[in-house]
Amino acid sequence: MGVVKNAVSGLGFDQDAAMVTFPIDLFLAESDIASVKKRGEEFIDGLTHWKAAAGQTGLRNAPMIEIEGEDYEEAFTKANHLFLTNLWGDGFPIVPPSEKRVDRILTGTDLPRDHVLGKFMPRGGIVTVETVAVALTMAGGRPEYLPILLAAVDGILEPDLMHDTWQATSASTYPVIVVSGPIAKEIRLNSGFGLLGPDPQRPAGASLGRAIRLLQQNVGGALPGVGTMAAFGQMRYANAVFAEDEDGIPEGWKTVAEDRHGFVPGTNAVTVFISTGASNILRRGVGKDSVENECLQSLHRVVRYLKQANPHYLRGYETGTPGALLIPRAVAKQLASVGWTQESIKQFLWENSRLTQHDLQSTGLKPWIAQFGVQSIRETADDDPWYISRRPDNILLVTAGGAHPTHNFWMQGNSRVVVGREVRLPGTWRDLLAQADKDLGCGSDVCLI
Repeated sequence: MGVVKNAVSGLGFDQDAAMVTFPIDLFLAESDIASVKKRGEEFIDGLTHWKAAAGQTGLRNAPMIEIEGEDYEEAFTKANHLFLTNLWGDGFPIVPPSEKRVDRILTGTDLPRDHVLGKFMPRGGIVTVETVAVALTMAGGRPEYLPILLAAVDGILEPDLMHDTWQATSASTYPVIVVSGPIAKEIRLNSGFGLLGPDPQRPAGASLGRAIRLLQQNVGGALPGVGTMAAFGQMRYANAVFAEDEDGIPEGWKTVAEDRHGFVPGTNAVTVFISTGASNILRRGVGKDSVENECLQSLHRVVRYLKQANPHYLRGYETGTPGALLIPRAVAKQLASVGWTQESIKQFLWENSRLTQHDLQSTGLKPWIAQFGVQSIRETADDDPWYISRRPDNILLVTAGGAHPTHNFWMQGNSRVVVGREVRLPGTWRDLLAQADKDLGCGSDVCLI
């Protein structure tokens, strides 16, 4: 019911719309739907006699909140209690978004604070630059992170990405942001060891991903069990925000930003797609085989993860992605050394992950294909074999991860499109980076432990 109310509100109607509710059992296989017919009068009443309960529209600019305490510590604690009580937090301590703190974050952009990026669905809250800055403040971010966050949020709100559906779905979906260009190193965004987890030497990803999650919840209404029906929830509190290991990309290979979106090498850009989970894939052999065979065997292992009867492939079948394969630099260079290219790797994965008609029928995937909402995809239901995407290039190949040869990482997609956005830097960019060096210490590789 919460999801429906959010969706109704996000479309511009009264949130307290007329409803006739039924228990979840009605939607299970072989259920008796006779109860729907018995309650027909309630449907008629809702359609003919319902009136809006609300007397005014939502607030455009909410008033500031004052929190007092005997000292800073008490006020800080009260603020965190208040945010949890009002369902504005995420369970971790937040940094209270005072006017001074938000103003500091806003130095990370030349855009006016009231510039509108769009509506965050399904609730339909308006996202302004200031809204984004508030979320980044709460997440413990810094002003030099703001350009990436603005580009990422703009990408998430791309209509073709249909964030209104994956925000509210029962799947464990979360946005993935891959950052390309020199900005990644400049703001200390991880592309190597531990890039999907916490890293005090490169802390930007945690704050950026958490800020996106707070926007999803507080502006988009994605409260677990109320605004989002994700049965298991997101596996990541802070989504996934990381950089490509551009220094580790083999000669002749491209960044994702260049390969997928055509950005000129060296462009600061973000790539946005939606994932529903991830798998760590043990890649290397035991050292008793040739490089050629080890590479081939490792790709066959990846294929076993891709070759799944997963209805989520349907969403990204035409123009999106079945997922992203993260390959550390050591693995990428080994593959390149024996002649593998990005194109040939994608082609191999695509060709060898095909499903037979027996697979489609025995797993029940065929009915999903046959009833899907896109005609061109429905027409593939009888294909034998059935490909997991329309073309090999739909698969994302990213050089990223620690400089170690043992693992690959598959991020399962549920993404109708893959969005690219250029990152716009403010005129004060160099000043922001200089301040970051003062606050956090030297950010170059030679200064890291």
